[in-house]
Amino acid sequence: MAHPEAVNPESSSGGFGMFERYLSVWVALCMVAGIGVGKFVPGAVAALREIEFGKGSQINAPIAVLIWLMITPMMMKVDFSSVKNVGRRPAGLLVTLFINWVVKPFSMALLAWVFFRLVFAAFMTSAEADQYIAGCIILAAAPCTAMVFVWSHLTNGDAAYTLVQVSVNDLIMLVLFVPIVQFLVHGASSLSVPFHVLIISVLVFIVVPLVAGIILRTLLVRKHGLAWFEGTLLPRFAPVTISALLGTLVLIFAFQADNITGRFFHVVLIAVPITLQVYFNAGLAYGLMKWLKVEYSVAAPGALIGASNFFELAVATAIALFGPESGAALATVVGVLVEVPVMLSVCAACNRTRHWFPEAAVPAR
Repeated sequence: MAHPEAVNPESSSGGFGMFERYLSVWVALCMVAGIGVGKFVPGAVAALREIEFGKGSQINAPIAVLIWLMITPMMMKVDFSSVKNVGRRPAGLLVTLFINWVVKPFSMALLAWVFFRLVFAAFMTSAEADQYIAGCIILAAAPCTAMVFVWSHLTNGDAAYTLVQVSVNDLIMLVLFVPIVQFLVHGASSLSVPFHVLIISVLVFIVVPLVAGIILRTLLVRKHGLAWFEGTLLPRFAPVTISALLGTLVLIFAFQADNITGRFFHVVLIAVPITLQVYFNAGLAYGLMKWLKVEYSVAAPGALIGASNFFELAVATAIALFGPESGAALATVVGVLVEVPVMLSVCAACNRTRHWFPEAAVPAR
């Protein structure tokens, strides 16, 4: 999940901004506002939904622009040259990569199949089950890109190491997101995934902001210096990225208003495997970190990276693949509903168990 504070993961004051402090409130207000807009001005929502990058591309332009406004500042923050320094403390990164790319998408596919094909089979059709399975897989295959910095901040994590973990995940996502989604969706459901639509989704929602961020960072740092770039320029993006995030949430829930209100019972059912998957992956990552004696400031954010999702990409991809009113899109939107409260509870659990790790490894407040 993207977040404006990603451009400034280390606050000099060590405190929380208003957005972080009232995160659940903002998200809830956006959900309510989006559903309200979708129900009361459906014509305007339908018009926005039809604005695509090229006829028949199924890539919604308003959502793409909002994601660019959110993610590009994050990509401008990323110094990919720092990845080479992770060799001094590789365990935390290796655990995160193992969870994100080996455990997470496959465990989500299994949980979704078990719940929607077996446990909840009496409450939905086979076609609906296919859609929900596909949506859950797309959600799990998109690891969190920027919201991780909020979770890292809330657990007093090592922001520099978190940045490295995010950078490596972004690079891997360029390569693995498409084949994992295509393989698992086809294997766990009867749906087929149009390869070209999936590729276009990755290009639009990942490659464009990634390349833009790298180019802007290179040019601006070369011209004005790193201190000005990080201390003066990046903080100015906060109002833009906050507005883009809130706008994305409103738009997503406006597009899904009929789905959410018309299938509320299914929303509750979809939330079950997604919630279980978040806790399972967070617990497994945290336990492996403890077993490998990784310091707390790396272990806590690592567990959170392994549990949260890049929901904007997941929602946009599901819409592009199956349509804005599809069950797959609904499943990814349920991921938004679940993520904030569940991840806050994981943060609280990490903070309560920091004594499991050597005292010397806990960073000073």
